Amino acid sequence: MTNPGFMVGGGGGGLGRSRSLNSPKPEEKIDKKTKTRVLLRLARYLLRHKWLVILAMGLMIASNLLALVGPKLSGLAVDAIGYGDEPVKLDRVFYYCGLMLAFYTASAVLSYMLAVVMIRLSQKIIYTMRRQIFDKLVDLPVSFFDTHATGDIISHMSYDVDTVNASLSHDLIQVCVSIITVTGSLIMMVSISPTLVGIFAITVPASIVFTRYKSKKIRPLFKKRSIKLGILNGFAEEMLSGQRVIKAYGREEVITRRFDERNTDAVNAYYEAEYHGAIIGPGVNFINNLSIAFVIIFGGIFFMFSQSGAIAEGSVFFMTLGGITAFVQYSRKFAGPINEFANILSDLQSALAAAERVFRIIDEKTEDEVSAEKPGNRGYSGSTELTDVRGHVKLDHVKFGYLPGKTIIHDLSIDVPPGSTVAIVGPTGAGKTTIINLLMRFYDVDSGRIFIDNKEIRTLTRKSLRRAYTMVLQDTWLFGGTIYENITYAKEDATMEEVVAAAKAAKIHSFIESLPDGYNTMITDDGINISKGQKQLITMARAMLPKAPMLILDEATSNVDSRTEIKIQEAMRGLMKGRTCFIIAHRLSTIQNADVILVVKDGNVIEQGNHEQLMAAGGFYSSLYNSQFDQ
Repeated sequence: MTNPGFMVGGGGGGLGRSRSLNSPKPEEKIDKKTKTRVLLRLARYLLRHKWLVILAMGLMIASNLLALVGPKLSGLAVDAIGYGDEPVKLDRVFYYCGLMLAFYTASAVLSYMLAVVMIRLSQKIIYTMRRQIFDKLVDLPVSFFDTHATGDIISHMSYDVDTVNASLSHDLIQVCVSIITVTGSLIMMVSISPTLVGIFAITVPASIVFTRYKSKKIRPLFKKRSIKLGILNGFAEEMLSGQRVIKAYGREEVITRRFDERNTDAVNAYYEAEYHGAIIGPGVNFINNLSIAFVIIFGGIFFMFSQSGAIAEGSVFFMTLGGITAFVQYSRKFAGPINEFANILSDLQSALAAAERVFRIIDEKTEDEVSAEKPGNRGYSGSTELTDVRGHVKLDHVKFGYLPGKTIIHDLSIDVPPGSTVAIVGPTGAGKTTIINLLMRFYDVDSGRIFIDNKEIRTLTRKSLRRAYTMVLQDTWLFGGTIYENITYAKEDATMEEVVAAAKAAKIHSFIESLPDGYNTMITDDGINISKGQKQLITMARAMLPKAPMLILDEATSNVDSRTEIKIQEAMRGLMKGRTCFIIAHRLSTIQNADVILVVKDGNVIEQGNHEQLMAAGGFYSSLYNSQFDQ
């Protein structure tokens, strides 16, 4: 016989969710369309700050145009010196040298201003990008964090964003400067000697062909480097958080060997990417040096014939010493940016790979979008606010599995009147926590329905639904701050009297008062300066503070001793009187006063009733209970 007011039926199954690291997918070949899409998306970030972009473009153009005048002036200064018996025109020489000094100084000042503007622009863009990633992480479903390594996610926010930042603040401006310099230098060289420009008709295409060939091989290598680094970060984060367990089992050598394997993979991927990227610069530089050598050779020949009179002034082959000087300088300016572009191409490839990873996070579907795509959720708006909650909970033929084809909850039906206490017990992995995940809508049911006060929870906003609960989990979480701030996390406007009352109810007040700074004591590194049991009690106090109509305790007292646990349960029952409470506990002594106990085993709810009824039945619950107190 079950308790009056409760109807229980159906079954639940073992927890079949598989929590795994974010294993990298096989290397994907990034096509030109994807590359263009990433570049256009980065451009949209720039357009958000169009005035800074316009200012940067103006400074860039002015600075480079001023610098491009310098070689022309140097050529005129050389010609003013004269040849052979011609007199030296010192006034013209000093005039042209003075102009060169003025132009180069102005160019340097404008270049400095440009660097400052670009740094400011990149800061704004990176701030926006990091904010978008964090906002998206807040909106992502729990399933995303169950299947992605924390270290890999952090890698997106740190390494990948920093890589994009370096590209925006340095590489981008270098590319633009290169375009302006190459164009301006080409125009000036044509004005000096159209014939010598023909040399670059051979060397420039050779540079472009070589660069394109190498860049196709480099892009996948930099993507692989990012993935390997993410794996290394994820492993390091996991190992650092589990140092006590590692040392307790003497697994330092094993962990070190595994770290070395991942570190070696990351280093090899880094070396391979950088090695092939480093080849481009010297290769292009060699081709450009050949072009300058040919310019000097043929320019010298043209000059000698021009001086002997074999080539008349006005001919396309006519060349002065000043013209050769200016042409060589312009040829270096022309070849230099091409060489620099080749050198930064590897960084640009790395930035594109990093940006793609960042955008992949930003483009992840939010919790609401994932729910909307689930076939069973069609027709549910999820827009109604849950108000005036009484705490009547009903599960109607609920079926659920974390993975397709692997059902965990088979056919579960529960009707829980307001103010009742439901305890869920059973072996580890029986699906107890899964029921809580469904109640909180961390996951949506595959079929069936869940009601709160006769309202289907998929019609309710998640925020209002979760606000109706307060939770204490087995895995405690405290953030860096004072004990007072941690307790008031769910109710920031709580008074000190309310905080003290909650702490007393959680049996942690005396400990807090014994600390030098009391409630203002700083908690660091997820509460590493206090014991696990004390952390658990603080989270209990946090849960007691808000007046939510429903309470969930998921192995909440696993880190406190039995005597303290009983006292906490007494305090919780007093605090939650008239509220609906769900308790998952392995210590069966703490759930004897529950209104109904659901016994989950092997994928089914095999027993239900209160403690006395289940003990009298002499079934699985009875044997489980007695085994905990067996001498």
